[in-house]
Amino acid sequence: MSEPTTDETGVVLRRTPQQARSKARLARVLEAAEQVLVAEGVQALTTTRVAAAAGVSVGSLYQYLPDRDAIVDALAAGYFAQLEAVMDDFVRAAAVERWPDPVGVLIDTYAALYRSEHGFRALWFGSGLTDRTREADREHKRRMAEGVRRVLLALGVADDTQTLGRACHAAVLTADALAQEAFRRDAEGDTALLDEAKVMLRGYLTAIARRREHGPA
Repeated sequence: MSEPTTDETGVVLRRTPQQARSKARLARVLEAAEQVLVAEGVQALTTTRVAAAAGVSVGSLYQYLPDRDAIVDALAAGYFAQLEAVMDDFVRAAAVERWPDPVGVLIDTYAALYRSEHGFRALWFGSGLTDRTREADREHKRRMAEGVRRVLLALGVADDTQTLGRACHAAVLTADALAQEAFRRDAEGDTALLDEAKVMLRGYLTAIARRREHGPA
């Protein structure tokens, strides 16, 4: 059996499609898998069900995604890539813009993604996450923390220290936990809880800025 490969979006595949037709078929399969996920839940993501929804043979699907775990991993990798692309946009914007409330901008933007990405919520709130996906999520959060660090540096509110990296990782873990709870309570996101997340993270950002001025306490 061939070793899994990773495509340019971070999706882990049994093998990577090379031709445009194969790439389009895989994209159709993943789109169908997301539709099944939203409508029927994680447990419905069998190769047979997804192949039928995508209008391809099980054998064709199996070339790239041999089982349910592989489908879950591929969907998760796509969601992670989308979230990280938004963070990259923030980093670029922070170099030229000055937001009166950076924390509010970040949380509101990601809350909007949670609202629109029904597949992401269905996957994360389901019970079928794989070990590979959980490890990928840990790496994803580290990359998001690196994005937050780069935003703070671009805004000129922190110094580039090891402590900053740790603080940004803590902020991402906290924000993620609060966002998940907000969307478990309400499909549109519990506004009051999201507002509390903003208050908490603004205070933390202020503490990070004070470290720059006065050094660690």
